[in-house]
Amino acid sequence: MDFSDRIRRVEPSATLAISNLAAELEAEGADVVDLSVGEPDFPTPENVVEAGKEAMDAGHTGYTSSNGIPQLKAAIAEKLRTDGLDHEAENVVVTPGAKQALYEVVQTLVDDGDEVVLLDPAWVSYEAMVKLAGGDLNRVDLAPYDFQLEPALDELGEAVSNETELLVVNSPNNPTGAVYSDDALAGVADLAVEHDVTVVSDEIYQEITYGPDPTSLGTFEGMADRTVTVNGFSKAYSMTGWRLGYYAGPEELVSQSGKLHSHSVSCATNFVQHAGVEALENTDESVGEMVEAFAERREFLLDRLDAEGVAAPEPDGAFYLMMEVAEDDQTWCEQALEQAHVATVPGSAFGAPGYARISYANSEERIGEAVDRLVDADLL
Repeated sequence: MDFSDRIRRVEPSATLAISNLAAELEAEGADVVDLSVGEPDFPTPENVVEAGKEAMDAGHTGYTSSNGIPQLKAAIAEKLRTDGLDHEAENVVVTPGAKQALYEVVQTLVDDGDEVVLLDPAWVSYEAMVKLAGGDLNRVDLAPYDFQLEPALDELGEAVSNETELLVVNSPNNPTGAVYSDDALAGVADLAVEHDVTVVSDEIYQEITYGPDPTSLGTFEGMADRTVTVNGFSKAYSMTGWRLGYYAGPEELVSQSGKLHSHSVSCATNFVQHAGVEALENTDESVGEMVEAFAERREFLLDRLDAEGVAAPEPDGAFYLMMEVAEDDQTWCEQALEQAHVATVPGSAFGAPGYARISYANSEERIGEAVDRLVDADLL
């Protein structure tokens, strides 16, 4: 069988590969502490589940209009307005997950040979999506600056040029948990305007922060018509398996990307969209309780690592941190899984060799046990 060049350009997801290996060990009877997953360990809020059930009972099980049901698009537009983004419902496309939203935007904007700038460490699928579209990557390393963008603006300025087609910004960040400052984002906006660059602002972790509130990039001067804002329901509302996301941008982009959307996924699941309305309108308390729990776990993990002399910049958002490990981080993560039965993700998968991504979407008891196991295995 002859496979396409585009599919040969990419590797399988490193995060899912680790999860699959952990699952194999568990199937063999091993007790694995999984700190690799990008998934909240909280159930979907009960009112959201009930809204989904009620929507099914009401017969909302057929196709919807391709870009989403009017109620959800209106609720998303209202949410975006509270973030300072002036998008009407017709500027919103509802997708089966934020990953699909990103894929559609990249496919719509990137041609063969187009330059796309990433801020490393970067979520693993950005690279794959750009390669599938035929684009070329130009990467800016934030590791020397504890993963903050502001002190790396000079490097970003050297990377972004009139040849740059797209810049991807993810704040709060996966895998680092960094929340980029307003000064950093203003610097991004200046570069984007100067070089006429479109920017994808991936805000999927927007609701999960522990201090500084993230600012939407599209609110900065000159950015309204050159920013595509991507978000979804998986992280903030613990709806990973529901597969619901969206993007919002200029009318022309929505018109063009809608062609790919309609010819691929058709539409997001009908009753899931109705549950999404409930999530946006009536879950502030549930989200707040989840974020509070993540904040406590973050402090617990940082304290435990500090006691072991392990360097890890304090994350301000999401539920990850990047921990310095061995130079060969891939081998370190394999040893952690095989010898200590602790699953992490190698930093090299994100463009940060020498680190491992730790997800603290787990109980304090299990997080503490993971640290103990790594110490006992001489890996910390």
